[in-house]
Amino acid sequence: MNRAADLACCVLAAPLLLPLFALIALAIRLDDGGPVLFRQPRLGRDRRTFLIAKFRTMRDERVTRSGTWLRRSGLDETAQLLNVLCGDMSWIGPRPLTLADVQRLRWTGPEHDPRFQIRPGMTGLAQLYGGVGAGWTRGIDRLYRQQRGAALDLRIVLWSLAVNLLGKARVRDWLRSKAQRGTSAPQEDVVSRANRIDCDRRRGENSDQG
Repeated sequence: MNRAADLACCVLAAPLLLPLFALIALAIRLDDGGPVLFRQPRLGRDRRTFLIAKFRTMRDERVTRSGTWLRRSGLDETAQLLNVLCGDMSWIGPRPLTLADVQRLRWTGPEHDPRFQIRPGMTGLAQLYGGVGAGWTRGIDRLYRQQRGAALDLRIVLWSLAVNLLGKARVRDWLRSKAQRGTSAPQEDVVSRANRIDCDRRRGENSDQG
């Protein structure tokens, strides 16, 4: 999504999200009286560091009662709307990674810079399908860069709404099962395409070294 589309979606979603945010904040405060938001440094576009906002789900390293519901529904991440308004994130894009994530995945080199040319998203293919390894994540990020457009973004939005209504685990299991049967996308399933893209990238690197 471009910046204008992000802001337009914020305006359209505000009447629904603002009352929801108030209820979430009230639930967190009534649960343990602690702060409503949790902030953490993440790497954004062009690897710039920003503070991501999430509704707090833990206290003293334990998931709270309200946090269990927020995590299950994915609503803890809707606070990232603040980051979208600030221009650090988009509604749809790659997963926002920590510096530790980037180092663990060994994505510090310039060959991974294209991944950071897009603003990270509140939701996206990687967020919906969940982690399936570094190679798969590389493939699915590249797949989104190649295929992104109104049709794919609309499907991601609909799947994300299903997560909020039905729960993250249920929708994720459904998407993965559909992908394995090759029926999750109109042309070819997302998981297979992500794996193929990563394999193609590796073959290209090996041929360059040869």
